[in-house]
Amino acid sequence: MKIQPEITYRNLDKSEAIDNLVHEKIAKLENICNYINSCHIAIEKIHDRPRSGSPYRVRIDLTVPPGHELAAEKNPGEGVQYQPLDAVVRETFDAMRQQLVKLTQLQRASEQSGRYEEAQESTGLVTKLFREDGYGFLKTLDGREIYFHQNSVLHHEFDRLEIGTGVHFSLEDGEEGPQASTVKIVDKPGVRAGKSSEKLVETPLDW
Repeated sequence: MKIQPEITYRNLDKSEAIDNLVHEKIAKLENICNYINSCHIAIEKIHDRPRSGSPYRVRIDLTVPPGHELAAEKNPGEGVQYQPLDAVVRETFDAMRQQLVKLTQLQRASEQSGRYEEAQESTGLVTKLFREDGYGFLKTLDGREIYFHQNSVLHHEFDRLEIGTGVHFSLEDGEEGPQASTVKIVDKPGVRAGKSSEKLVETPLDW
């Protein structure tokens, strides 16, 4: 077990059987999410002889980075009279498990989407060339103007660039703002890359 849970018993004595059950259930939560920051569990006897439901209440509080707080509580006021404590513990952990599964699924989907977006190539057209100085600018399809250096052009093809050449590139942060890297020629004016009849690069709307 990676985390050290804080388990509090109120109005009842600590039970080895319940304590073992709690630790077993925490280990299963860690199998779902192995980066839980903290775990607080309160086990309380709130009635001695309730007319219905269980005399026990169980609450679980978890914190999961980067700042999520999850809580599950069971205080069965109706249903099976004198429902045993272990059943209430199991129900509370089941409720927490459902929350944790949903959170981790959302986090993984977000991470995968972020990786995909980072890996995607952007597309643009060369708008300015300063051949003697070895750099130029290209315009993305959403209208942004991006600097690039001749060393960023793949296959030493800087001299093949023309105004209007279509390129694929990766965007990265430079010392003076965004700049293009791994610039690859895909469509030169009057020339098609490959045999497809489709345009590989669409002209930006404000051109």
